[in-house]
Amino acid sequence: MEKQYFATWESVRSHTVPDWYDDCKLGIFVHWGAYSVPAWAPPTCQLGEIDGDENWFCNNPYAEWYYNSINVRKGQTWEHHKKVWGEDFPYENFAHMWKAEKWDPAEWAALFREAGAGYVVLTTKHHDGLCLFPSKYTDYSTVAIGPQRDIMGELTRAVREQGMKMGAYYSGIIDWRFANDPIFHDSQNFTNACPTYEYADYAYKQVMELIDRYHPSVLWNDIGWPKRGEEMLPNLLAHYYNVVPEGVIDDRWNGLIRDFASREYKFGEVTREEKWEMNRGIGLSFGYNTEEDERHLLSKAELVSLLVSTVANGGNLLINVGPMANGVIPPEQVERLRALGAWLRVNGEAIYGTRCADRLSETTESGIDLHYTAKDDMMYVMMDHLPAGESKVMLKGLHGTLQAIDPTVKFACTDESDGLCVTIQEYHPDCYALAFRLAR
Repeated sequence: MEKQYFATWESVRSHTVPDWYDDCKLGIFVHWGAYSVPAWAPPTCQLGEIDGDENWFCNNPYAEWYYNSINVRKGQTWEHHKKVWGEDFPYENFAHMWKAEKWDPAEWAALFREAGAGYVVLTTKHHDGLCLFPSKYTDYSTVAIGPQRDIMGELTRAVREQGMKMGAYYSGIIDWRFANDPIFHDSQNFTNACPTYEYADYAYKQVMELIDRYHPSVLWNDIGWPKRGEEMLPNLLAHYYNVVPEGVIDDRWNGLIRDFASREYKFGEVTREEKWEMNRGIGLSFGYNTEEDERHLLSKAELVSLLVSTVANGGNLLINVGPMANGVIPPEQVERLRALGAWLRVNGEAIYGTRCADRLSETTESGIDLHYTAKDDMMYVMMDHLPAGESKVMLKGLHGTLQAIDPTVKFACTDESDGLCVTIQEYHPDCYALAFRLAR
């Protein structure tokens, strides 16, 4: 019998992270919306590299923040909008222009499965307020306008048919449509935003719709939750855990509760003492950005390195794709996902179902990164950033028989008094990180 949760903080805080989430290690984030039509942001900075909140809100590299630039009427995106679309062109027009005419949810799901993902999280309502699902509380949805499809519903079915879990992202505290409406707050400064009870009720009811209609395995709230709706959170989350016993939530609920901590690009503190998740785009933006090119994207090797270092330190990687408005995932993103999946098909034993080893990640004097995971009676050693050709790696304090997970890897290993001396032979950088097993 499944545990029952009650509408109290004590009850919902007793929830623990389900094994499936800790085992699968890799998820796919999908940012797709009306912002995918203009698909523009200045890829000139990463998070934390712009001084001052005002500069960040006006010039950040997130294409999905396009609507914000129209509201504040400042920054490079606003200048671009005036030049290309005109000063009086409202953001809502993009929602009507978004047709998703080439979208095939089954094709997406097959790609995500090929990449080795265990779960998918879709932005069901981003900060622009457009819902990618039918809602009784607004007509501003992709069922009524634009694609005229239940995007969340179609993708949920396709993802589950591939054997993956499906999650729902929801922007709980921001809805830029109400930026100048008293339903939202009394201040036009986002950082001081205080949504009214009316807006808190609106967010509550929509998240309840998502829970009851789709049973999302991940409930991913963004930024925060309306302060005036905090007293109803135990009711919402108890309902969620009871409807979705395998469910898991992030930490963006005003610091009141979490199943896992989140880290976005460079932001977010993480520790091996609790489950955490790294989320970021393949590039600098989550939404599709036509200004990004190879200079702004993680390479295939960097993507593998990010997964390995994240998992070895107790995290999951939620890597984002930003599809084009027509529903096609850009080929440079597809290539990277397929490369990650190919690496996992060979080396996944060292990733899936593992936990942190009792040995911290380290870097050798020659710049080789060593990462460790553990499962049952096995320790896994992953060697990253190896130079081409031959190199020697000393695994101090480790003894026993080392085996390469990929049988084509050429290496020699001697068990010496202070550890295992490993000689990697004929390494090619296209192999990315090499994984080995060692009985504990």
